[in-house]
Amino acid sequence: MKIMIFLGAINMFLAVALGAFGAHGLEGKVSERMLANWQTGSSYHMTHALGLLLIGLVAKFTGSSPLVMTGGWFILAGIIIFSGSLYLMTLTDVTKLGMITPIGGVSFLIGWILIAVAALKTI
Repeated sequence: MKIMIFLGAINMFLAVALGAFGAHGLEGKVSERMLANWQTGSSYHMTHALGLLLIGLVAKFTGSSPLVMTGGWFILAGIIIFSGSLYLMTLTDVTKLGMITPIGGVSFLIGWILIAVAALKTI
């Protein structure tokens, strides 16, 4: 439980910092398309960081259910792969990095399905 709340808080910090960097530090330095990619990564990063905080709280009420915790780890993997690939693609202009972005999206989906199953079983 504590680890998910910790990871959620750290990722909220990173999402805010990286979102601000994208809005202020990248404007005029990268193409509009790449800036939009950064914003997408930042938006998903923040949304799922909040999700990690929620998962930490849900874990408290479910006795750190293995399904909840595994779901949280998939959400974290999604942040790293989905948002991370978009951040790297924007900074490097290597558009082939976009090929791994969907793996992060699938990680998000798996994580949320695990949370849903845990809710049906334990909540």
